Order: sequence, then structure tokens, then C-alpha cells
Amino acid sequence: MIKAKELEHLKELVVKMSIHVETAIKDAVNSLVERDDDLAGKVIYGDQLINAHDVQVDEECIRILALTQPMAQDLRFITTAMKITTDLERIADNAVNIAERALELNKEPLLKPYIDIPRMSRISQSMVRDSIDAFINGNIELAKNIIMTDDIMDDLTEKIWKELMGIMTSDPATITRAVKISYVSKYLERIADHATNIAEDVIYLIGGKIIRHMEPDQI
Repeated sequence: MIKAKELEHLKELVVKMSIHVETAIKDAVNSLVERDDDLAGKVIYGDQLINAHDVQVDEECIRILALTQPMAQDLRFITTAMKITTDLERIADNAVNIAERALELNKEPLLKPYIDIPRMSRISQSMVRDSIDAFINGNIELAKNIIMTDDIMDDLTEKIWKELMGIMTSDPATITRAVKISYVSKYLERIADHATNIAEDVIYLIGGKIIRHMEPDQI
């Protein structure tokens, strides 16, 4: 039989990983906004630690599965933890991608002030943090709110692309920089998608209902 302290330890590992991931998002975007190459390098190098956390959680989940053969809610909790850390690892990969684009863009003149990119960063960080809170506390309403927030990120991505299209049309010399900035917005949108995946997993964990591919009003 699985012990409560084993599940608590697993929660702690997931939270610890999520904190590093959230910091990676913040630092990656700040490295772009503040044109800070050292900060970008910190994000890229720090991805090794996040990958190690991912492996640690998987190993702990496999150990528990092998030794205790959990059933019902406990089994859902462990399998959900494994899925969540996969999404967290992919979020971190997107943060690395942002840092890499920052290193490239920082070498060139600023195309335009960054306004919506930092806003997307704040929203995505909040989505990641809230999705983990929903997992830890079994908060299904918070998980649903995260899913609804994803539409805001989609709208911001489209807004940024339209602005960049206007800039590129008026001055073709800006195309390379504009495309890289559009990549950053797409990476942030993908981060939001992964946070949404975690929220969907939380809803499955709590209610046993698989809601992937459902419209928000059907949840």
C-alpha cells in the first residue's frame, strides 16, 4: 500500500521542478527585453537541471508503481504527475528557445519596444503556477480558469503577428528581426498550451473525466 508521505514527496518534487520552469520563462523573456546575454545563457545552461528534475520524478513514479501497485485515485495521481513533468520539461525547452532568439536579437537594433511579449510572459508564468497549484490542492475550478485563459494567449499571438506583418510590409529590412520576434510569441503560446495540458490532466485526476479536444463550454 502506498504511504501518504510518498505522495507528499512526489508533490514536492513536482513543485520544485515547476519553480525552476517558471523562473526560466521569466528570465528568458527578461533576457530579451533587457538585452541581457548573460541571463539568456543562464536559461540555456539551467535547462540541464530541469531535465534532471524530470528524470527524478519519472524514476520516483516508476519506483512507487513497482513497489506498491497503487489503485484508483493514487494510480491516477502518479500517472498524472508523470504527464505533468513531461509538459513542464517542454515548457522549459520553449524557454530555452526564447533565450536563443534573445541572443540573436540582442545583437541587432531594437525593432520596437516589447509590450505584448512581457504581457504574454506574465500570463504564461501565472498559468504554469496556477496549474501546479490546482494539481497540488485538487482545485478543479482553478484548472478550468487556466483553460479559459489560453484564449487570451492565442489572441495576443495573433495581435503581435499582425503588428509585425505591418512592420515587415513597410520595411523589408526588418523581416529577419520580425520573424524572430514572432517565434518568441509562438514559444510563449506553446507554453500556455502545455499549462493547459496540465490543467486538463488535473481535471482528469480529480473527476476522472478526459476533456482533451473538448470545447471550453463543454467542460
